Amino acid sequence: MVSIRPTLKRLPPWGATLAIALTLALGATAPAAAKTFKEMFPGTEIKNDKARELVESMDYQQGPVALGVGGVKLDVPPKYYFLGPGEARKTLTEIWGNPPAAANGVLGMLLPATKMPIEDTWGAVIRFDDDGYVSDDEASKINYTDLLKSMQESTDEASTEREKAGFGSMKLLGWASQPYYDDKTKKLHWAKELEFGGKAPHTLNYDVRALGRKGVLKINFVADMGDLPVIRSVIPDVMDMTQFEQGSRYTDFIPGSDKVAAYGIGGLIAGKLLAKAGLLAGLLVFLKKGWIIIAVALGGVSRLVGRFFRKKE
Repeated sequence: MVSIRPTLKRLPPWGATLAIALTLALGATAPAAAKTFKEMFPGTEIKNDKARELVESMDYQQGPVALGVGGVKLDVPPKYYFLGPGEARKTLTEIWGNPPAAANGVLGMLLPATKMPIEDTWGAVIRFDDDGYVSDDEASKINYTDLLKSMQESTDEASTEREKAGFGSMKLLGWASQPYYDDKTKKLHWAKELEFGGKAPHTLNYDVRALGRKGVLKINFVADMGDLPVIRSVIPDVMDMTQFEQGSRYTDFIPGSDKVAAYGIGGLIAGKLLAKAGLLAGLLVFLKKGWIIIAVALGGVSRLVGRFFRKKE
């Protein structure tokens, strides 16, 4: 990052004032503080050359991050780090073993500061849907028990189609965390417990949505059911670090002028694609499954760690 340090003594009074103003302005919009691998994980030794090359090539960002779409920005505290679009794609495909299509539209990822991308940890995949303003008029009227039953029926139908297409079965077992909408912050979160192929461990899909004037910020946690307590503990932090810039906030919506989404809060939870492209396309979920083995030495102790999640279609 280039540092601008004007020499005030060499400038006329008005120039010095302008320089100070520019410096303050630049500081107010300073990009995230990017740390190198050695700064983020000091003293860590990785024996596998490919793994070491991948993680050492990444920038681990903390502080303010502008996503570049929808007027969305993050303020990443020291307990977490953010990986930009390219590095998030590397994590999803080269480290976690997903097909390239799974990383389409990814704006970045959030991970805990205590874990490297190659370790067994949760990750939050960030995207933005520019479908427009989502009305929350129905939020307080939704019967989440009825909504769950409807989603389970749709999932069963989609599972039949999945099996015909050569994929394993999929079953929505229930809410891992019932939907909760915060009317003040215009943010929503919920979690589903899913079973694939009739086998354990069950998969956790924990979703966070932040509503804006132009669309919805989507944060999808990739984890196992056993990670639920940890995910629940970080949800308040994630909710706090996501913000919309002035002019892009939910309250900045201009009726009759701005684009309005064709679905509401219920559709956001159930899967807006159900009504657009059929049940199979509407039930894309993240599945954390399988293993990619990488030998890693941490503090002189060798261990095998693996991460692998797949987006089923």
